[in-house]
Amino acid sequence: MDIRPIMSGQRRDPLARLLRMATRVAAIPYGIATTLRNRKYDRDASSIQHADVPVISVGNITTGGTGKSPMVAWIARALRNEGLRVAIVSRGYGADASGVNDEALELEERLPDVPHVQNPDRVEGARVVVEELETEVILLDDGFQHRRLHRDLDIVLIDASCPFGYGYQLPRGMLRESLKGLKRADVVVLTRSDAASDAQRQQIRETVQRFAATATWVESVHAPSALLTHAADPLPIETLRGQQVLVFSAIGNPDAFVKTVTDCGATLIDSKTFPDHHRFDREDIETLTAWVDQHPAAEAILCTHKDLVKLRTSRIGRLPLRAVGIEIALTVGEEELRQRLLQTARQTTS
Repeated sequence: MDIRPIMSGQRRDPLARLLRMATRVAAIPYGIATTLRNRKYDRDASSIQHADVPVISVGNITTGGTGKSPMVAWIARALRNEGLRVAIVSRGYGADASGVNDEALELEERLPDVPHVQNPDRVEGARVVVEELETEVILLDDGFQHRRLHRDLDIVLIDASCPFGYGYQLPRGMLRESLKGLKRADVVVLTRSDAASDAQRQQIRETVQRFAATATWVESVHAPSALLTHAADPLPIETLRGQQVLVFSAIGNPDAFVKTVTDCGATLIDSKTFPDHHRFDREDIETLTAWVDQHPAAEAILCTHKDLVKLRTSRIGRLPLRAVGIEIALTVGEEELRQRLLQTARQTTS
């Protein structure tokens, strides 16, 4: 079940109202727990472990997809282009039997020359990449709420299409912690900034500045780069224009992905959503194949890069399977971000 229409208030039926009331009550202990946890780390510096190299964290204040993977890839390339040895450390949420999750598989394809260590103990993961891989800079993926590992630069992504998680902490809304947590941010990146008007972007910025007045402000858009295929060369993104397509995804913000597809000029016939980080099995493939058969006019079936690396197939039923490759394009604050990245990375590596 897609809970966003319930959280946002879009659904106004009795069940939705009841769920909003129940989750609002449940959000109270969650909020207390996150506040106490943050207060512990704020007051007790000895509980924070330091790596031997600079740590740059990329994270969110909300749950759901804000564009972390393309942002991590952009930062890693920027640092690699400066000749720095970079490694990614992440928790590995939803990892399969091989020990890696969909985000790791996607980043491996995006960044074949950047090691990625997944470990629920990210302090240990940091030790491994420094001691065994001679890493000079660590990128901590999804690290904003992970307080135990010290970071030298905290980058927080905010999605313009749903910036503040409907104003509530989990489970009533999508905030992982109070907006007061933004005071820890050194850089705030507004992703999918083209989803908001000039006035809305300014309003979001003013809200952020109430909590993070000195943070560097950056804006970005998700730029479709190519149609990715399994075990074949990418196709031009222009191939989508005019095509009648089916779209499915297992990501945090499926509506934003559907909008990306239609903005590329495709005609949407139908869409299907799976839970974030869903592991596709044979039954799912059979469900998707039957879905394809129900839509004889469809010319292609589309998913995200994160879904394609799990499916590892070139077709679903009679239709070719394609993933829409997304890259981050910075529209505001690119030079300021580059300067902060290099300043941080060279603190102990020069």
